[in-house]
Amino acid sequence: MTKSVNVLALVRDEHRYVFLYDDHSVCEVLSRLSASASDPELEFTWYDAAVLSQRVRKMAEQRHLDMNETPFAA
Repeated sequence: MTKSVNVLALVRDEHRYVFLYDDHSVCEVLSRLSASASDPELEFTWYDAAVLSQRVRKMAEQRHLDMNETPFAA
């Protein structure tokens, strides 16, 4: 089984924020989003963190639903 990498990106003007994580690192990427919003040297806001956090959670939920589907349901 291959390990997939999720890519989460935000591009605004000249700023590019890219977060790479696997399905087992959801908590870590959520922490990293918070840390980035807290960093005064970055133009990454708490709103950005909230929007991307919601996207991470929705993607994780969808993957969970996809894994539990039966392909040949009668």
